[in-house]
Amino acid sequence: MSTARTYPEGVTSWIELEHRDLAGAQAFYSGLFGWTFDDVTSPGQQSRHLVARLDGQDVAGLAGPTTPGEVGDPGWQTFVAVDDVGRALARVEAAGGRTVRGPDEAGQHGWTAACTDSSGVPFRLRQAGLRAGAQLTNAPGAWNFSDLHTDDPEGSAAFYADVFGWAFADLGFATMIRRPGYGDHLAATSDPDIHARQSGVSVPAGFADAIGWLVRAEPGEQPHWHVTFTVADRDDAVDAVVRLGGAVLRRTDSDWTREALVRDPQGAVFSVSQFTPPGGDG
Repeated sequence: MSTARTYPEGVTSWIELEHRDLAGAQAFYSGLFGWTFDDVTSPGQQSRHLVARLDGQDVAGLAGPTTPGEVGDPGWQTFVAVDDVGRALARVEAAGGRTVRGPDEAGQHGWTAACTDSSGVPFRLRQAGLRAGAQLTNAPGAWNFSDLHTDDPEGSAAFYADVFGWAFADLGFATMIRRPGYGDHLAATSDPDIHARQSGVSVPAGFADAIGWLVRAEPGEQPHWHVTFTVADRDDAVDAVVRLGGAVLRRTDSDWTREALVRDPQGAVFSVSQFTPPGGDG
C-alpha cells in the first residue's frame, strides 16, 4: 500500500512562486493547470502563503506581500528537503555558498531558508512540517522537474555533491542529477511500482533516483533553478498561456519531450513539457 509522499534529505521537494499579485497568479495558474488554493498564512507572517492543489493534493506554493509591490521580480523558487535547516546551512556555507535569509519558521511548511550556491544561484532549503512537500508530481498540471542552469557546471556539481550527496551522470544529451537511494525510498513508500514501471520504458540507468538535470546556461542567460510542469499536450498548454495573458518564448521538440518556455502575465518564467518517449509510450 502506498503512503503519503515524503522526501529524504537532499531531494528537491517543493516549489513556490514569489509573486507581486497573488490574485492575478491564482487566476492564471488555475486557468492553466486547474489548481485550487488553500490560504495557509500563519498569524504574524509578513507575507501571504497559499498552497496550490490539484486533485486534492498539494502541488506548489504561492507567496506574496500583504501589500502589493512589496516583493521583487516574480519567480519560481525550488526547495531542497533537509532534516535540519541549521546544519544544512552550515554545509552550504562550508562549500562556498551563502545564507541569504533564515532559518525562518514557515507555519505548516516547517522551517525554510534562502541560500545561494557557490556560483551565486538562489535556491531554498525546507525542513518539512505538517506538509511534507509536493504530493502530486509528473502528472498533467503538476511539477515535473527543477533543472539547474549554470555557467559553471563543474563547480556547481562539486558544490551540490558536498552539500547534499548528489551524483551527476553525463548522458551525452544532458547531465542527470541523482540523489542515490531516492528511487528505493519511493518504492518503499509512495510509489511501489516505480522500478517495474521504468523498466518498461527506455529510461537511463538510475533514473528512479533522478531529481533534475544540470544544464549549461546559454550565453546571456542568468543562471537559475528552472521549474518545468508536466502537461498532457504542449500546444494546448501554450494556447492557454496566451489566452490567459502570458507569453510563449520558445518551443522545442526532442526525442522524449515537446516543451515550451513561457512567461506568466506578471513575468515569472517556467516551462511546460509533454512526455513523448520513443515508441509512443507516453
